[in-house]
Amino acid sequence: MRDTSDPDLAALLAAENAYADAFVGSSGGGGLRARLAAEMRARLPASATTPPQPWGPWLYYQYVPEGKEYPVLSRKLRPSSGLVGTLLDYLSGSEKEQVLLDWNEVAEKNGYVHIGTCRVSPDHRFLAYTVDTSGGELFSLEVKDLLSEHVIFSPPNKGIVFVIESDNLREGLWPIRKRVDKVQYFLEHHNGFFYILTNAPVNDTETTTEGYYLARCRAEKSLVDRWQIVTLPTPDCTIQDMDIFHDNLVLYLQKNGTPLFCSINMPIDVDVQEPKELDDLNPWFFPIPSELCSIVAGSNNDFMSSTYRLVVSSPVIPDLTVDYDLRKKTFTILNQEEVTTLSANLGSLGFQSNASSIQQNLHLVENSQSWSDLSKLFSCQRIEVISHDGVSIPLVILYSREAHFHGESPGILYGYGAYGEDLDKSWCSERLSLLSRGWVLAFADVRGTGQIYDSCFAGLEILVFIQRVEGIYHGIWQEPKLVGAVINMLPDLFSAAVLKVPFLDICNTMLDPTLPLTVLDYEEFGDPNIPAEFEAISSYSPYDNLAPGVCYPPVLVTASFNDTRVGVWEAAKWVAKVRDVTCRSCSQSVILKTNMQSGHFGEGGRFMPCDETAFEYTFLMKALDYQLMLSKIAHLHATHQQCKGEVFITSG
Repeated sequence: MRDTSDPDLAALLAAENAYADAFVGSSGGGGLRARLAAEMRARLPASATTPPQPWGPWLYYQYVPEGKEYPVLSRKLRPSSGLVGTLLDYLSGSEKEQVLLDWNEVAEKNGYVHIGTCRVSPDHRFLAYTVDTSGGELFSLEVKDLLSEHVIFSPPNKGIVFVIESDNLREGLWPIRKRVDKVQYFLEHHNGFFYILTNAPVNDTETTTEGYYLARCRAEKSLVDRWQIVTLPTPDCTIQDMDIFHDNLVLYLQKNGTPLFCSINMPIDVDVQEPKELDDLNPWFFPIPSELCSIVAGSNNDFMSSTYRLVVSSPVIPDLTVDYDLRKKTFTILNQEEVTTLSANLGSLGFQSNASSIQQNLHLVENSQSWSDLSKLFSCQRIEVISHDGVSIPLVILYSREAHFHGESPGILYGYGAYGEDLDKSWCSERLSLLSRGWVLAFADVRGTGQIYDSCFAGLEILVFIQRVEGIYHGIWQEPKLVGAVINMLPDLFSAAVLKVPFLDICNTMLDPTLPLTVLDYEEFGDPNIPAEFEAISSYSPYDNLAPGVCYPPVLVTASFNDTRVGVWEAAKWVAKVRDVTCRSCSQSVILKTNMQSGHFGEGGRFMPCDETAFEYTFLMKALDYQLMLSKIAHLHATHQQCKGEVFITSG
């Protein structure tokens, strides 16, 4: 199955897709799937646009044209002030839009498009972008001359990088520090200093630090090795990223799993001799609507700007585009994502400062602005559960106040156990199709607040906790090795599972260093060339721990043919082995759905993901209906001797 050029593999995957479609489409599933997809598409406006972002003489923005899937990057000259200026703008045609890059044209030409990095040069003359047209995450770099509108540079396997002194090019590149295993550096220049975000050892005897700290050095070749530590992270507050401007440094933080942004006036006191507490730098923390928010920075390209743009959302707040004035310490709500089928009579609230939670005497914003908040319709709360090893696991629970029935509502648990990453809990209108039908959604960050430990068993503890305390979870939806391992441990715990592009054959994959991510993943999963670590991997690898003859729940496994992160053969091998060694009847409800065009992250675009999600939701709803029927049958019989899978398939 590793040979993706083998026509027999393509034929197998096509047959599996046909079986999956028939399985989900039986007994009215086809109509349900179409209805769900139509619901999701109806919630999206026909077109969408981002508020223009000023940079130099231009206003940059993106929009998705009506009927199209992908965005268009465009710009217009900033309007002149006054009546005369407006007239001159009109006569000169400066109001005319200039299209810089149309993703739709690339997609129509190649059948697939994923734009990676996209940057305009500081002189606004050139656009550099990376593009993947296969889904395999093999990007090519292209540079477009925005005056001639021609692509002038498209070299294979080359890039544009340099830290170099612009008025002394002959000296060449400056080495900031030697490369060290597991050490990362992020560099920004400001007013004669390099500001460095790093996890490098603080002194020669220490290993890498827990999280990043902020340091700086003189931007002189002879002095770059003399670092001053500006501020260190604390046990409950870590530094994630930074952005630097003429008058401000913006830091992206996480405090107990909650994202925060703050700005610090620049330049920082040049006589930093000892690391300072963050509080001593007089940060202004950006007000946000709630601690459950997801926050993503905008492009923020203008170094001279005192305005910083964020996109803020939560499970009950559609995306807000917000500009924060770093000088005045105020903000402006520019735009909120429209959800076309929701009632306009929604709650409205004001932003709140994080002052009390971080014990800071901050400038509180008196604000009359508001936005659509769906908390009157949907309950969203964050609780914490304790894992087997005492680590606190954040759990966000979301449900409809009207459709939820305590103790009876079905539920989905979203989880991701790899790389210490948190789940994306931003707004997603697709979820409304489940919430309106009474489903409860739970999001588990199974590694706690960024801590690294055994995610398999942490996930197991969460599942047991929910089964015991809430008593409402009949459908479980999680991802990669977490779910595969837990299904093997407790197959009766699940009514159904969706494994999205899962990492299942860990031993064999990690033994192949020719695969693109294998060596990098030694730090995450272990090095199987070391006997003790091989044994540890073998103990939880889902492919190697399938239980013979055991009844497995209905499982939907998704894969992508051009996936370079998790090979399509991982899912295909696991499904084939499940059918071979587990209960023959139950295993018929384990299905494989492969996207034959895309890569690891599936279809892009505005509307296409609705179809994939509708398929997954239909699978879960049908599985839940069958399991509820099974429980009724079990209740009627003094002894339940029937195999779950037999009833499942017969009912279909």
